[in-house]
Amino acid sequence: MKSLLFALAIPFLASALPFSIDAQQVPLSDLSQSKMRSATGAVTSYRGSPAFKLIPKDPKAPDYKNGGPLAVLNNVRFRDGAIDVDVAGAPAKGADDSARGFIGVAFRVQSESRLEIIYLRPTNSHADDQLRRNHTTQYSSEPDWPWDRLRKESPGVYESWVDMETGEWTHMRIVIHGTNASLYVNHALNPCLIIHDLKLGDTEGSVGLWLGQDTEGYFRNLSISTP
Repeated sequence: MKSLLFALAIPFLASALPFSIDAQQVPLSDLSQSKMRSATGAVTSYRGSPAFKLIPKDPKAPDYKNGGPLAVLNNVRFRDGAIDVDVAGAPAKGADDSARGFIGVAFRVQSESRLEIIYLRPTNSHADDQLRRNHTTQYSSEPDWPWDRLRKESPGVYESWVDMETGEWTHMRIVIHGTNASLYVNHALNPCLIIHDLKLGDTEGSVGLWLGQDTEGYFRNLSISTP
């Protein structure tokens, strides 16, 4: 019966009610103590607000790894629930024209190389090209289901358009249950991206903050809620 009730609640998960009881706010100081991949982190301010900045390492550094800069929270085990966070991503200074300001959230992190990610490409949102606009949000799963494989094998299924501004604070809410995930942006009542076949299956892991290469990215107000 509990599973049935949860399934019936899925269309309304944009509200805080299903996960409000066990919501855990993650302090910025905790983010700075995260396990880092290809990155360092610092508590700073951005657009007048305290924020955590994830700082990519130089790709030429000896310990630079593929997959993008990542901060994985320590002592967090997450299976089902909701992850809320404000993000602000923009192409880094000096980045080439392919930079999009990639920024997002990793979840059910098994290791630095095995995880699920939902992220944004901010500069695509207002591009004067409909196909590029349709690539504003993205789901991918490391290591076997990177974005390019998903786009090639299932065009348009794992990405979508959403209205957002490059470099501005943008709220992401990711709701996960079993092998389903939904992304809500800027407190919308309806999801802009729906996934029904999370590639790692119905698993458990940590939560992380992720950047693509050539991105300047900031995070604030991270909270994790469980049923």
